[in-house]
Amino acid sequence: MPSSSGGSYSSLAGTNEIYRPTTVAGVQTSGFLDGVKRAFQFVSGGAAPVVVKRNDQLLEQAPRPAVAVIPRTDSVNTNTNKKMPSSGTIAEEAALLGTMPSDSMDDIELKNIQLHFPSSRSLSRGDSAMLEEVVETDRGTLVVAVQGSRNKPAILTYHDLGLNYISSFQAFFNYIDMRALLENFCVYHVNAPGQEEGAPTLPEDYIYPTMDELAGQLSYVLTHFGIKQFIGFGVGAGANILARYALCYPNRVSALCLINCVSTQAGWIEWGYQKLNARHLRSKGMTQGVLDYLMWHHFGRNTEERNHDLVQVYKSYFERNVNPTNLALFIDSYIKRTDLNIHRDVDPSKNKESTLRMPVMNITGSLSPHADDTVTFNGRLDPSSSSWMKISDSGMVLEEQPAKVSEAFRLFLQGEGYASGVKLCPKIEPVLEKY
Repeated sequence: MPSSSGGSYSSLAGTNEIYRPTTVAGVQTSGFLDGVKRAFQFVSGGAAPVVVKRNDQLLEQAPRPAVAVIPRTDSVNTNTNKKMPSSGTIAEEAALLGTMPSDSMDDIELKNIQLHFPSSRSLSRGDSAMLEEVVETDRGTLVVAVQGSRNKPAILTYHDLGLNYISSFQAFFNYIDMRALLENFCVYHVNAPGQEEGAPTLPEDYIYPTMDELAGQLSYVLTHFGIKQFIGFGVGAGANILARYALCYPNRVSALCLINCVSTQAGWIEWGYQKLNARHLRSKGMTQGVLDYLMWHHFGRNTEERNHDLVQVYKSYFERNVNPTNLALFIDSYIKRTDLNIHRDVDPSKNKESTLRMPVMNITGSLSPHADDTVTFNGRLDPSSSSWMKISDSGMVLEEQPAKVSEAFRLFLQGEGYASGVKLCPKIEPVLEKY
């Protein structure tokens, strides 16, 4: 405030300065009426200054000029004015700060965030570390893939119809729970003739081996690799082949893990469907009917409702990676299989030559179309050395329930004295039912 009584106040309209001095020196007052007139001019936007005496009771109520609010660009409120603010300045700053959010999320930046997408499921060889070898037999050649150190106990696998060792076992044996187990074994994956990945079409005059002859080819594999005893791991048709070999050479098989094993000959319905499939594979290739039957054979019914992605992967595999002519020959051999001719002896004093003598773990899925066949097979085994396991919510158990199968297989092997140092997972406790 000026010290002279003759001072007056100038309007701030049209200016951008907030704290500009408003006292205009040299302006003379002419009474109360002139002050009122000038006040009305100020309100109406006039340019004449309003002069008010210091001793008058009329106070000027001028509108406060608009203040531009600049949005904050930093996340920390720093006060660069080191001078002590006046009371009016504190009130204005408090009003401005009250309109701003105290915790603004606009200034938060997400740094060092990387997106990790799961790798797509593949049924190809890819970067597999397995070493493939060709074994000569009396009925042609076999492709055998070796996984692990050969000076360790042997596990021999055999695949099902329409598959090979890659599409049937690669994902399962690369499962995290199986890796610790495989450190104690060497796995030999046997492919049926003409079923390996990228196999050429077999000659027209080639006579495909029967199921008994396919089982006999395993002796050439054991001789080639110098294997004295092995643990069999088979699925479907491969399980039937391993069971046949175990009946003929029980001293060379220390244990068997068989999935969806069928011990009887083909029924009329299976024979008719498979005969039609083999004819279509030779003449038309992989038709929709053959594809549907293969999907039912491996997964059962309503597969797309519970595992749509897995179904699409296998459909694409059957359409693009399977040699239809070679598969037709394998199907013909499978539907011509004979009965295993084994039965359970009621009298325990009798010898066990009529059934499998080694320990057997018989596995199936609750949704598998071969569940009843595994029950029949289990009824022919010795109950003191066999166990039957039915896994819920699955048809193709190696793909849909690998954790349960790997844990059951680990317990089975440890019960036979193998891999005793491998730790068990306490979260999964499969129940083995014996009959």
